[in-house]
Amino acid sequence: MTEQAKTIEKALTKERKGLLSFIMRFVSSKEEAEDILQDVFYQFIGYANIDVIEKIDSWLFKTAKNKIIDNSRKKRSERFSEIISKYISEDEDFSIEDILPSIDLTPEDLLLRNEFNEVFESALAELPAEQRDVFLMNEIDGLSFNEISELTGSNINTLLSRKHYAVKELKKKLTKYFNG
Repeated sequence: MTEQAKTIEKALTKERKGLLSFIMRFVSSKEEAEDILQDVFYQFIGYANIDVIEKIDSWLFKTAKNKIIDNSRKKRSERFSEIISKYISEDEDFSIEDILPSIDLTPEDLLLRNEFNEVFESALAELPAEQRDVFLMNEIDGLSFNEISELTGSNINTLLSRKHYAVKELKKKLTKYFNG
């Protein structure tokens, strides 16, 4: 066994448990954590010259952190059209009317819809402008975070954070509406 192979084996054995625990704090399942851990180890093993890495444990944890971030970006919130496409095959004859309620709304339905719209618009208006704008551009206008970043000049991570807080606040206000 070469020196590099010994170094790799020693590092993987020593750091596996700690890395897995670290990753588990940021993901929803053990399987997902193990997938990320495997990606980290794969990248480490494929690294051309391990001898240039000063602190292998630091490198592994930094790589794990980057893989966790990449993983969370892949899990971005899905739009309605993306969700529907999972359940409707391309072969099927489908129109949006198939899943929407009847257009013949009763007066009570109209009242509830108008009331909900008012609550939603009020909740949107109470958000800080930066959060509201990112939410509307992404969810209503359908812009990607890359497109929003180009338009606003803001960092993508900043935009993701703003949308996260907007969704969290809207969810809280709408939960009060539905439960109150």
